[in-house]
Amino acid sequence: MKFQFQFIDKKQGSVKDDLLSGLTVSLALVPEAVAFAFVAGVSPIVGLYGAFMMGLVTSLIGGRPGMISGATGAMAVVMVSLVQKGNAMGEMQGLQYLFAALILTGIIQNLFGIFKLGKFIRLVPHSVMMGFVNGLAIVIFLSQLNMFKAGGEWLSGAPLFTMLGLVALTMAIMIVLPKISKAIPAALAGILVVSALVIFGNIETETVKSFIQSGGGEGIKAGLPTFNVPLIPFSLETLKLILPYSLILAGVGLIESLMTLNLVDELTETRGSGNRECVAQGTANIINGFFGGMGGCAMIGQSIINIKSGGRGRLSGIVAAIMLLMFILFASGYIEMIPIAALVGVMFMVVIGTFAWSTFKIINKIPVSDLIVIVLVTGLTVLFDLAVAVLSGVIVSALVFSWENAKRIRARKSVDEHGIKHYEIFGPLFFGSTTLFQTKFDVQNDPDEVIVDFKESRIMDQSAIEAINKLAERYQKVGKNIHLRHLSKDCIKLVKKAEKICDVNVLEDPNYFVAIDHYNRLSKQKA
Repeated sequence: MKFQFQFIDKKQGSVKDDLLSGLTVSLALVPEAVAFAFVAGVSPIVGLYGAFMMGLVTSLIGGRPGMISGATGAMAVVMVSLVQKGNAMGEMQGLQYLFAALILTGIIQNLFGIFKLGKFIRLVPHSVMMGFVNGLAIVIFLSQLNMFKAGGEWLSGAPLFTMLGLVALTMAIMIVLPKISKAIPAALAGILVVSALVIFGNIETETVKSFIQSGGGEGIKAGLPTFNVPLIPFSLETLKLILPYSLILAGVGLIESLMTLNLVDELTETRGSGNRECVAQGTANIINGFFGGMGGCAMIGQSIINIKSGGRGRLSGIVAAIMLLMFILFASGYIEMIPIAALVGVMFMVVIGTFAWSTFKIINKIPVSDLIVIVLVTGLTVLFDLAVAVLSGVIVSALVFSWENAKRIRARKSVDEHGIKHYEIFGPLFFGSTTLFQTKFDVQNDPDEVIVDFKESRIMDQSAIEAINKLAERYQKVGKNIHLRHLSKDCIKLVKKAEKICDVNVLEDPNYFVAIDHYNRLSKQKA
């Protein structure tokens, strides 16, 4: 029997597979939730609450069973600026403004799903996706450099070397362990080993507890999330402050979630519902805003861990979320003992796993325009945010596509035995190609009867209709007739809808469709 290696087993999951994979994912969620909380500038318990509520809600009502959601770096790097601005207004105000922004973020995401806009993720080119993940990796890396500071000053001497050594050890464990055994998540193993080394070896280094206390916090307090309305002034000024962040968070969250959904679809050869996932993500973020979580979106790494471990159903995500809550309730004291270096090591491995290293291999193998888009999206992600970067990348890609297709409009010319001149049009007729389209016709020297054949072309938009109208007017002025042949049904509908702005009349013929300009209709009426 021929052996074939499969990275992902595409068979249907079982209850046992979902339970075990859910437990594995929950262990992997703890360190990243704490680390991303630091990135966002909030307490680790806020990150853990956020991961729990995101995971539970999206697993229950989301559009992609088997996909895992939680606190993510993509959202955290946007949140930190809002938290800092809020804290400048008063003690702990940043967290309250964050909760309010999450509620508004959830509303926006719900509207996105209700109006069925999730399908637009298909418009994101692969080059934009590569720039997206590369930029995200760089941003997460840069955010971790702040962990090498103490009291606002960069570490130096023994503390720096201790930190670097522990970070390197964590990364080494995460690299080597999977080659030996995959029974325990590599991230968890790295944190456990480094934590044990620091605790039992009496190594002086920053821990989660000391890091929180240095920032004025009191550590992780175990307990269930409680309902609270954000303590902020409900005013127009507040809305002006949080709305930009809510829009960015909503955009970043949906882009990463829908990208992850598409990836899981491909790996499992199944299909999820993007619109339903938008609603689930929005609902989860609203709940986070009212129950004290940092919110989040789908997680690419944890989703892959889940499906690779056999998780296919909603149960896997539910188990992961509930087990994470158990860690919060009964193991918060142990989480406070984790060295910061271990979390930095985990995040550095996330950076390595997130970055699309294949970018360097394809530099000389892809069009220059795609390379420019990758670099543009990566740079804008680092300088601004993921939403602006992806939107800019899509716009540039669309403009490049339009430019390339605009140059493809061609016309083959011939005169039949009746003296009628034929123009066979090739390529799409749309706003970008209308100018070139007009240059293909020799109105002054053409015979009295001209047929424009659209068998190999399509009328795409209002600009194309206007181009046809102008062409008809040019032939009308010199007393010549123009007919449009072989219009497709969708083209005919487009022309008919534009009857008030485009002087053409569509007549049905047994063999083809002909559109005759308004001048001919008037001539028949006068006769």
